[in-house]
Amino acid sequence: MEVVVLEDPAAVASLAADTIEDVVRRRAAAGTPAVLGLATGSTPLATYEELIRRARAGHGPSYEGVQTYNLDEYVGLPDGHEQSYLATIRREFTDAIGIPPERVHGPDPTEETLPTAGERYEEAIVAAGGIEVQILGIGSDGHLAFNEPGSSLASLTRIKTLTATTRKDNARFFGSPEAVPHHVLTQGLGTITRAGHLLLLATGEGKAEAVAAAVEGPVSASCPASVLQLHGHVSVLLDEAAASRLVRRDYYREVYAGKPDWQGL
Repeated sequence: MEVVVLEDPAAVASLAADTIEDVVRRRAAAGTPAVLGLATGSTPLATYEELIRRARAGHGPSYEGVQTYNLDEYVGLPDGHEQSYLATIRREFTDAIGIPPERVHGPDPTEETLPTAGERYEEAIVAAGGIEVQILGIGSDGHLAFNEPGSSLASLTRIKTLTATTRKDNARFFGSPEAVPHHVLTQGLGTITRAGHLLLLATGEGKAEAVAAAVEGPVSASCPASVLQLHGHVSVLLDEAAASRLVRRDYYREVYAGKPDWQGL
């Protein structure tokens, strides 16, 4: 695990954008378009905005052929609902960057086929060649996607019941807690850790305790994000506030400052 402490959220977004663009360029040069794992939420939004800005300025790579896979999806929303995660990622990122809707994927919440939705999503990711770089945020309690504390570290894509606390947290997008769906489909921790490169982004003091538990605490289902310690290629990009509870933050700064320029993340 590589921990990179940066000055502010803009620096986090810029380095994350550099990393994604590098993957897209390398895959395009090899003739095999990139497969990206995308997260919704407030933290990755700055990275998406930076990628869009570069593309519109003519500095970004071509996203022709790129496929994306979302981490999760609400169950029970009407087709085309603006708060579905598929609609959200298209609105906030993929439409603007030039990835056609048919190459933007999420778990299928159709009620009639819900029992097999997790298995089918796993198969679709494998058939695409696997996710090369997965963008992640972290919850204040250490959750990844909708894998709340107590989730199996080996879990796969499945349906989960949202707690009252989670539904209250998401009420700002729906107008009230009662309007938030009771269930979601989410990639499991085992699914997430199959990706080639995990890119965890965290900004703000509100994430500092969870980041410290995930990076420097024990590997435990009590902090789902701690499973990242078991992965061979993880980059944790933090601003100063999110890094404030790390015991070894000076070490992380020293190591990153001395890293060869050619090495990348």
